Amino acid sequence: MPVHTFCKKLCNSEKHNYNHKNVERGPIKMKKMITRGFKMLTAMTLGLVLSTASIGIAAAADMLNGADNFYKSDKVTVQKVTFKNQYNMKVAGNLFIPKAMSKNTKNPTIIVGHPMGAVKEQSANLYATKMAEQGFVTLSLDLSFWGESAGQPRNVVSPDIYAEDFSAAVDFLGTQPFVDKERIGVIGICGSGSFAISAAKIDPRMKAIATVSMYDMGSANRNALNHSLTLEQRRAIIAEAAEQRYVEFKGGETKYTSGTVHELNEDTHPIQREFFDFYRTPRGEFTPKGSSPKLTTHPTLTSNIKFMNFYPFNDIETISPRPMLFITGDQAHSKEFSEDAYKRAAEPKELYYVPGAGHVDLYDRVNLIPFDKLTSFFSQYLK
Repeated sequence: MPVHTFCKKLCNSEKHNYNHKNVERGPIKMKKMITRGFKMLTAMTLGLVLSTASIGIAAAADMLNGADNFYKSDKVTVQKVTFKNQYNMKVAGNLFIPKAMSKNTKNPTIIVGHPMGAVKEQSANLYATKMAEQGFVTLSLDLSFWGESAGQPRNVVSPDIYAEDFSAAVDFLGTQPFVDKERIGVIGICGSGSFAISAAKIDPRMKAIATVSMYDMGSANRNALNHSLTLEQRRAIIAEAAEQRYVEFKGGETKYTSGTVHELNEDTHPIQREFFDFYRTPRGEFTPKGSSPKLTTHPTLTSNIKFMNFYPFNDIETISPRPMLFITGDQAHSKEFSEDAYKRAAEPKELYYVPGAGHVDLYDRVNLIPFDKLTSFFSQYLK
């Protein structure tokens, strides 16, 4: 998920207590990057302008650390699909089918949701491909208002509709002749983890739920990381968005939240750098057709405050006895959300830490993402 307004406030807050060393202890350590000749980081430290060439150097270096967001497999076929949600909106997805699978049998299936502000081509397709290699039918989807899915205006935040998209995916999959509708699971990455949980609470057709690098998008916007956002700051964000509604109602220009920055300088926060390394370099950069690179990862300001009313972990215990797996990096700035969800959830549940991994590492670093853990989890509970 891109760092939205809440992170901008967080980084300016006197209560901000994020441990910057957590980022440095991840798989891409600052000292290692410098010793390997990553001149881009030296330039950032000196506060120099980041050049296009230096971005390319960083992206190439990232690939050496296992980043493979655009991974393709010759063991899997991919088909573009669309279906309608309950609001009669088109939801677009990619259906991944193992080539060795028999379509004459009913097979277990997994829905994969992308990070908040991203599209299915960013992280979700990778997970869907890798899990299809393990024998599962998988479906990556674009949430409404993003990517190839319908919804106007673009980049709108609507937690209820996001959750509905997961249920609509179950509608679609459960009516396919080669899918066992009693064996459908979900993987939610980053913000989609909270949307998948929100959906699963009222949709028992989702039989097993896994989250990876989860963000509770409600708490993240109400409280920021480590509950560092004050009530006064929250009120200021809400007031700004409310006033902006007048501007847009009268035909004025749409305003977007801060999202992931488009350039780095000496004052750029380590969390912003982490997201930049994925969303603004060839490592994970992807602009859907008809969209603008300037708007990728940026929700509209007036809709983003809807997250303030989003409480996905309330009643999470009612998902039981369906199993839940929460995967987070032990160095992730977001691990508080997985820990909170795990604490509230009922059995069966598991909290799994990936050693040395930060938040964005689990988007695409195949040498860190525990696909074996996901495979064993879904093999056990979708058997």
